[in-house]
Amino acid sequence: MADRAVGDRQAAGESEWTIEQFADETGMSVRNIRSYRSRGLLPAPVVRSGVGYYGEEHVARIRRIVELQAQGLKLTEIERLFAGRGPSSEQLVELTGVIFAPFETDFPEVLSRDELIGRLGAVKERDIAKAQKLGLLVAVGDQMFEAPSPGLLRVVEEVVKRGVPLTTALSVIEKVRRNCEETSKTFVQLFVDEVWKPFDEAGQPTDRWHEVTDSIERLRILASEVLLALFKQTMEAEVERAFGEIVEEQSTRGRRPER
Repeated sequence: MADRAVGDRQAAGESEWTIEQFADETGMSVRNIRSYRSRGLLPAPVVRSGVGYYGEEHVARIRRIVELQAQGLKLTEIERLFAGRGPSSEQLVELTGVIFAPFETDFPEVLSRDELIGRLGAVKERDIAKAQKLGLLVAVGDQMFEAPSPGLLRVVEEVVKRGVPLTTALSVIEKVRRNCEETSKTFVQLFVDEVWKPFDEAGQPTDRWHEVTDSIERLRILASEVLLALFKQTMEAEVERAFGEIVEEQSTRGRRPER
């Protein structure tokens, strides 16, 4: 029966591979394929004369696994998905796609150390280390660095050109980053507590999945709008306070009698 089924499939133009051939076809290692089988991520191969053969359905499953991993799922989560527990694959893919989608299309830029010096002036080793710690730069090779956010690097470049030492500019970014991390945690926790937990406690009703996904998708946009609006208010007040004092000092100095 197995030989007849295999013959039918070959007649229909379907491909079959041994595990080694299947590894070459999918770009996976034999070890990974066996691991996926043992975890239930791959269906069992068709066995003929003691040899296991993999077909198109196995290729499709590998592609699905790679797709889900690209969406941010771990293998344990993919296992639960294939086992039929939890939300459907479409809902889960949609949710993870929203969660791991880039905030904006700011493509990374690769620069040499000489290019960094040309843009930022004298760059000390401790500055490079601080920039890497802050995620401003990532080492990608011998004296080569990637800027994950070229926009942020341009801001640093502009600040340095206006006379602020690079070390000082990086220290300011570090402080702002800490504040942003705290603000981000506050907004994320708000949605977890008020949107996700009630949805989860209600049994994750199918008709509300889109509502939850849409709320998470809007999270970063709404948080950015609130943060920008509040920053404008506080920045305006701080500028008026600080430079108002400077203007007052200059006015007072101008009124001093000559000696």
